[in-house]
Amino acid sequence: MESMEVIVKKSKIHGLGVFAGRDFKKGEVVIRWDISRQLTPEEVERLPEKEKKFVAFVDGKYIVMQSPAKYTNHLCDANLIVKDFCYVAKRDIKKGEELGEDYATDEISGFRMKCNCGSKNCRGIISVP
Repeated sequence: MESMEVIVKKSKIHGLGVFAGRDFKKGEVVIRWDISRQLTPEEVERLPEKEKKFVAFVDGKYIVMQSPAKYTNHLCDANLIVKDFCYVAKRDIKKGEELGEDYATDEISGFRMKCNCGSKNCRGIISVP
């Protein structure tokens, strides 16, 4: 479900990304998650590796992320935060800007990846202990 408020397209960071289709003010809901597909820990374990990357663990629930939310990339200088199963603007966001969260704030421990965000504050490796 894509609106003109956010646009999924090719990203310089990785694969597809989500971009602001308009300006957003700090604190504004940017994307409401579709949380209709929830899994048990056992169901998550049985998922193929390529699908596990689309599972978020928030408020004790495993959510299979749907479009457009599933295409948000990691940004060390994140412009989104997760609140009540929504992506909320962490700061003012300009139209055309790529939207992203800090994956290190996810609750799934053992997560580790190389970062390609390219920001001057890039941490290089993103991990959750």
